[in-house]
Amino acid sequence: MTIGAPTDQPDAHAAPQADYRDKVLAVEPGGNEQIPLEARHGTPRGLFWTWTAPNLEFATIFVGVISVLYFGLSFWQAVAAMALGNLLGAAAHFLLSAEGPLHGVPQMVLGRLAFGYRGNVIPATFMAVMCGVGWFATNSVSGAFALSSLFGMTPLVGLVVIVVLQTSFAFFGHNLVQRFERIAAPILAVIFVIGAVIIFGKSQLGAPSADGGFSTGGFLLTVGAAFGYTAGWTPYAADYTRYLPPTVSKIQTGLFASAGLFLSTTFLMVVGAASITIGDPVSDNPTEAFTANLPSAVADLTLLAIAIGAVAANAINVYSGAMAFVTMGFRLPVGLQRALVTVFFGVVGFLVAWWALDDAAASYEAFLLLVAYWIGPWLGVVFADRLLRREQPPLALLYDTGYRNWAGVAAFVVALVGSVLLFCNQEKFVGIVVRAVPELGDIGAFVGFVIAFLGYLVLARGQVEESQRAYR
Repeated sequence: MTIGAPTDQPDAHAAPQADYRDKVLAVEPGGNEQIPLEARHGTPRGLFWTWTAPNLEFATIFVGVISVLYFGLSFWQAVAAMALGNLLGAAAHFLLSAEGPLHGVPQMVLGRLAFGYRGNVIPATFMAVMCGVGWFATNSVSGAFALSSLFGMTPLVGLVVIVVLQTSFAFFGHNLVQRFERIAAPILAVIFVIGAVIIFGKSQLGAPSADGGFSTGGFLLTVGAAFGYTAGWTPYAADYTRYLPPTVSKIQTGLFASAGLFLSTTFLMVVGAASITIGDPVSDNPTEAFTANLPSAVADLTLLAIAIGAVAANAINVYSGAMAFVTMGFRLPVGLQRALVTVFFGVVGFLVAWWALDDAAASYEAFLLLVAYWIGPWLGVVFADRLLRREQPPLALLYDTGYRNWAGVAAFVVALVGSVLLFCNQEKFVGIVVRAVPELGDIGAFVGFVIAFLGYLVLARGQVEESQRAYR
């Protein structure tokens, strides 16, 4: 580990966010600077809606659909698997969200503790590409299909409308994104609850699984897919709590954020699983197949909700994807660096979504597990660092371009590569262990977490202690 002068440390009191505070229709200035005390505002309660709205959309429903349709589980088996995966993801979100008010910096800036200033570029790149672009494209596709079904337009035209809306919200930044989520969440919840009541009334919840028994592989695949979806939000956690005053309760901050995440994901995933017990899909358009089970008026409202939900999810995805990109250290105009990168991700995400329109179902199933593969090792390194670091790190350490912690990089890379080679279960590649024991399903993310966590504890103890002494 090397520690140098904090050559990239921003002056907290000169941060451009000082004049931003609670303005809504204003472009959030700056990039990854610490939020000064005079710009802090809000309460933890609002986080419940922040993390409810982006999950009230079709991508969440589709996790439940694939658990029964592709992974072969019965409804109740799917419910247990999805609840477990969501609970694990929400627990991680609780811990990371709670740190935001204390430090006042984005999640990927906090990641520099475990990876070093330069080493943190690796997980930041994963987040920017797979979350800021990948999730953006995935959710844009479902929104495009919903608008296509609702208004009779082509999916491509629907995609253009969705991308323009969600990129505009993210361009303005934190406050407008938060306000939109709080307005959208109750509206989306009411529509989806109405649809859920009708679907549960038609469903056959006691229907057996595809093979009439219990599939360990299908169960673990579903746990992994649900975890990949819900834990996919964890690299964003502090981005939406860093504006809160440092005096707010850490317990309340983590609880409201994780509760909104767990309840919304579990609710709609369960609805998706129930919808498949009604009968086989009637359309290749996944949103149309889902709403075919609903009366026409409710179906139209649900399609509209799916489109709005896609915008709610992607406003967050592209915002935090841009934040991760800025954290890599690229030099851009300070006042607009985050906003400019947001537009770039909107364009790239549109192109990826356009490419995925032809085979949305297969693309989504593979993508969920791919997200989980890197999230597991990343969480393992981050949590191990928190365990070793007993004191609050100073701001200087987070912005010191000379700070190195290659133990985090080594633990992450070894865990990622090892878990994929041994435990991956994808159509195009099956890991060595899974080939021998297919019943394992896909536990790559969880194996990656354990390897990274233990590896970092062994490799980084001395480095963490040295960095703590150097900045004490």
